[in-house]
Amino acid sequence: MNYLMSKSNILLLFLVVLVSCQNNTGQAEQATEETKEEVPTDTLRFEQERHIQNIRQLTFGGDNAEAYFSFDNQSLVFQATNSEWGVECDQIFYMPKEGYQGKQPPMVSTGKGRTTCSYFMPGDSTIIYASTHLGAEECPETPRMVNGKYVWPVYASFDIFVADMEGNITDQLTDSPGYDAEATLSPDGSLIVFTSDRSGDLELYTMKTDGSEVKQVTDGLGYDGGAFFSPDGSKLIFRASRPQAEEDIKVYQDLLAEGLVQPTNMELYVCNIDGSDLKKITDLGGANWAPYFHPSSEKVIFATNHHTESGRRFNLFMINLDGTGLEQITFDEAFDSFPMFSPDGKQLVFSSNRNNGGTRDTNVFLADWVD
Repeated sequence: MNYLMSKSNILLLFLVVLVSCQNNTGQAEQATEETKEEVPTDTLRFEQERHIQNIRQLTFGGDNAEAYFSFDNQSLVFQATNSEWGVECDQIFYMPKEGYQGKQPPMVSTGKGRTTCSYFMPGDSTIIYASTHLGAEECPETPRMVNGKYVWPVYASFDIFVADMEGNITDQLTDSPGYDAEATLSPDGSLIVFTSDRSGDLELYTMKTDGSEVKQVTDGLGYDGGAFFSPDGSKLIFRASRPQAEEDIKVYQDLLAEGLVQPTNMELYVCNIDGSDLKKITDLGGANWAPYFHPSSEKVIFATNHHTESGRRFNLFMINLDGTGLEQITFDEAFDSFPMFSPDGKQLVFSSNRNNGGTRDTNVFLADWVD
């Protein structure tokens, strides 16, 4: 939950290079029914995109990212910044998978601080998300570059909360000093995986849905994040940086000490939920991130810029778990990321810069999936 590392800062910082994202544009279009009806069915699909059909645009303006399905397949929870909604810092919203009615969807976060990485809890009556609001009610500063390098902030004030669909916080699952965020749930709803720097490095952890039985999953030097469970709940797919050279290690550790990470070199790894049988499945160079298991459990869909010399375009690709069979899925000229298959495997939700009228808007799209 796929974003950083509020994952939404991925848009913020990466899309500064491409078409930029996570910037407040002030050009957000009011999402009325009239606006939605102006987009004919499947005119949003590029000719080469044979795996996705009947693409529908669900949001219309602002920066909308990390839309994830409810367990019953009917709703989406996502994070957004939209000046037209009076939301200048990422907050959490939800909507039916067909899109929302009226000016804006319901907000289920507090409206304070910065939030990220939301996901439905079992029963679909509550959601989990990370927020900085206990640290300060103001939106924290988002640094974009340090010494000429793009960076993501890793806010030490992020903790993981549970809220009902009216926006009332019902539980706080983490309270350790430092960064706790990027939480997603297992398909059976019994386990949460999240990223934390409580060990001094950014590692994956699992816990029960009440915050108990916290177990460390990874221990390799580097940033491990954006993890999702396989359909059978036995494996985790995630993105990771693994600095090897002495200079790269120093840069990573110095930035982390300042609450920052550099996201330009990441590959995908898969492991069992206890961290065993860890395998690197991409070696593409560039930024490979936002992975999600294909319903077959044999493939992974993910976002990458490895195929462009400038690194300024991100598309969705799919690859087998053994690293073979790399296939390009989307062909947008700017940015496609945060893919998630519906629980029934029939649809794909993702975020994209397509059809944004030349603005910096990033919107949520829903497509029918064709194998």
